[in-house]
Amino acid sequence: MKTNLSIQRSLLLMVILIMSLRTVSQVDQRIAMADKYYDAGEYFTAASLYEQFLNPPKKEIPKANFPLNTRKYELGGSGGSVDKFDIIYKQAESYRLANYWQEAAAKYKECFEKDFTRYADAFYWYAVCQRSLGKYTATEEYLNRFLKTTVANDSRKQDAEKELQTIQFIKTQLARPDSVLFKVKKNTTSFSKEKGIFALTAADNNRFIFTSTVADPMVNKDESSNHSRLFYATVNDGVLENVEPVKINGIDASLNQGAASLSADKEVLYFTQWRKENGKNISSIYYSTKEESGWAKPVLLSSINKKGFSSKQPFCSSDGKTLFFASDIPGGTGGFDIWYASINDDGTTAEPINGGPINTKGDEQAPFYHSTSGNLVFSSNGMQGMGGFDLFTAKMNESILGNPQNIGHPVNSSRDDIYFFAPEKNPLLKNAVIGSDRGSECCLEAYTVVKAPKKKMISGIVRDCKTNEVLAEAIVTMKNIHGQNLQVATGSDGKFSFDLTGEISSHTFTITRENYKERMTLAATEKVDESDLMTDVYMNVPICINKIEKPEDKPLEIKPENVVSVYFDFDKSLLTGRSIEIMDSIYEVLSQDRTIVIQISGYTDGLGTDDYNRKLSDKRAKACANYLTKKGIAVSRITFVSFGECCPVEMEIINGRDNPDGRGRNRRALINISKAE
Repeated sequence: MKTNLSIQRSLLLMVILIMSLRTVSQVDQRIAMADKYYDAGEYFTAASLYEQFLNPPKKEIPKANFPLNTRKYELGGSGGSVDKFDIIYKQAESYRLANYWQEAAAKYKECFEKDFTRYADAFYWYAVCQRSLGKYTATEEYLNRFLKTTVANDSRKQDAEKELQTIQFIKTQLARPDSVLFKVKKNTTSFSKEKGIFALTAADNNRFIFTSTVADPMVNKDESSNHSRLFYATVNDGVLENVEPVKINGIDASLNQGAASLSADKEVLYFTQWRKENGKNISSIYYSTKEESGWAKPVLLSSINKKGFSSKQPFCSSDGKTLFFASDIPGGTGGFDIWYASINDDGTTAEPINGGPINTKGDEQAPFYHSTSGNLVFSSNGMQGMGGFDLFTAKMNESILGNPQNIGHPVNSSRDDIYFFAPEKNPLLKNAVIGSDRGSECCLEAYTVVKAPKKKMISGIVRDCKTNEVLAEAIVTMKNIHGQNLQVATGSDGKFSFDLTGEISSHTFTITRENYKERMTLAATEKVDESDLMTDVYMNVPICINKIEKPEDKPLEIKPENVVSVYFDFDKSLLTGRSIEIMDSIYEVLSQDRTIVIQISGYTDGLGTDDYNRKLSDKRAKACANYLTKKGIAVSRITFVSFGECCPVEMEIINGRDNPDGRGRNRRALINISKAE
């Protein structure tokens, strides 16, 4: 009886052991599979598999009396062990690398609360997660605690100090007064919300091309079922509609396609194809020519793809001459750099040129060139930003790139901000589209950025033409595009300023000052000061005015060959008949020789008050000037002065009787024609 009972007990223990080993085997497979996905860069899948190991279904949980340590799980047949919190840390890393910041933070917290010394890095990454979640005060507190209480290696210490600099930069960006000018709105789609949309660029007929991730059944069992593909869509008030795939003939279904750009004539499609190999994306740039049924089989751009290196994110300039792209090919500065190459007539490209000063030891990606503003926009994680990738701009003059500038908040966020597109013929940020993972989701989405225009002002200075001294108390009258006359007086520094609406060239200035000749001139910008975040100041070219030379001070040098008289009816300032013929002749002379300038002097007869006659003579001089400027003569070639009843050329009363003919000869404008000094 005892023997039978002993046999039964032995059999039961054997069954329990077999079942336990089977459970351990399942656990081993789960960890091995999670590690495989982690190494392949499929971080979210890896995190899910680690979760299945940490919290398996109830039927797989070992019995409490089974000889497995609650903290250590035996690895079947290996004699080793794996720590539960090591798996949690690996899961936290997976969530972070997949951009699931909330989930990553929770797992990191479990680790450092269990053993702060052992999982000090978890505390650092927990702080980084707080920054990505927008909790900047908490981030600063955790980073300072990390630096004070942790014996960190030099590399991690530098990382923490860099993160603190990022927090300070974020604070300055959040305090920018021009943030009120921006509206950032997430684009929605007419299809499943689970699909991220990014890398929007113009296609044709009011359509866009964008990249999205879809589940593709046509893959082998060793690869992920999710692939990036290209789609067309129209955009209506921030909603992507009429979505359809971009049909590319002969593509390899195992590859991902994305980040496309069309040639200027819409006949060539440039795009990226890539696959994951050992957790790394290996990408190359291809081009396809247009066919009736879609796009031809992709052809590798051999000049910009190098074996063993990656090239991606092509963008064709609007003039069709240059292809910009990101690559880690030899000759760069760090990881991925911005490169560009000339486009040949057949769609291929010449040898690439490195972007030089815009590249860093980090990664620069996703170039976009806006020819209207002359800005190259790109993403970088190698310069001071708000965290992750930030968008930067650099002025491009022919092939020379200027120093990069962070495009600022709220275009940039504390997450990854990568892709950029803006229509030509508009200001850069009037209606742009960016790629960002700033939302609650893990992945890149498309956001529309609209920036209201900054306030504009025009500023200038008035000087004496001969002495060049600044003139205070000069009256400057600006006529704006609405026909309104705005007036200010210059200060002691000779300066004046006005608010601006519309184009600069639509504004005119009239400058008057006691004892100076009146001057009319068009607004002309010398330079623009854009340093203020809310206001752009357009600096007008300096304006000079001449002193009036009175007849008693300097006799008029009137010569028949260069002085022409124009006559007016009584109490009138209208050009009529013979006067118009004379003005037309003067116009012909001015048109033929651009070095000729004229001075117009206005006069009246002796009837009327001095004040009235001065105003009337002024109208007569202006009538002549306006006639010529309307025909296209530059106002800078014309000056005029008004003398009223001064200086009659004929007697108006002879022997006590009125002389009408004499008065008619005095109602005149003298036009002095001469070469510019």
